[in-house]
Amino acid sequence: MCHRALTAGELDLYPEYTGTAFTAILAKKPVSDPAAVRETVTREYARRWALVWSPPLGFENTFALIMRGQDARRLGIRRISDLAAHADKLRPGFGYEFLEREDGFPGLARAYGLEFGRRPVQMDLGLLYPALESGKVDVIAGNSTDGLIAALDAVVLEDDRHYFPPYEAAFVVRGQVWRSHAAVREVLEKLSGRIDAPAMRRMNAALDRDKRRPEEVAREFLSKL
Repeated sequence: MCHRALTAGELDLYPEYTGTAFTAILAKKPVSDPAAVRETVTREYARRWALVWSPPLGFENTFALIMRGQDARRLGIRRISDLAAHADKLRPGFGYEFLEREDGFPGLARAYGLEFGRRPVQMDLGLLYPALESGKVDVIAGNSTDGLIAALDAVVLEDDRHYFPPYEAAFVVRGQVWRSHAAVREVLEKLSGRIDAPAMRRMNAALDRDKRRPEEVAREFLSKL
């Protein structure tokens, strides 16, 4: 909807993920190289719709395997590949989409040789973090910038085999706006690389856990740049 509104001139810009543009808009098969994905969407958006991608903001939001921090530290698990040695004793809990998508758990299990001792519990997304916090499950699949990661002292396991596609965040801007409004370019270029994943988790936690207003959280972050 946002893309259609942008190409129709109803929007001037909106934040997007390179992986979403690559697969959902350009209808290409997922690849794991962030630079290749970014180069493709930049080139094709300019050619097809005269749209400009701003420099990446500094974070991506992709699928992520998440554990309680104390358990990950105790077992020495930092990467997804580290899970294989402990998978038979860990209880996984995943959402329906992650369980069913070929680029979700089925492909991940093959890529990393994961064989959990118990079949993953299918759970509503809203129940994943409470289940992790309460100890009902030990490993969940969330998004890499979920606010509750920081709130629960959980950890994101490194995707060391680069299985998940890159989803770098940036703004897509109508070419005319990018060229004729220097202030827009200046602001978006200033944000380049300034918002990393931990910063996004803290801001999301301020919304999800502390119930603060989005504009208040954003204003506070920008005031510190």
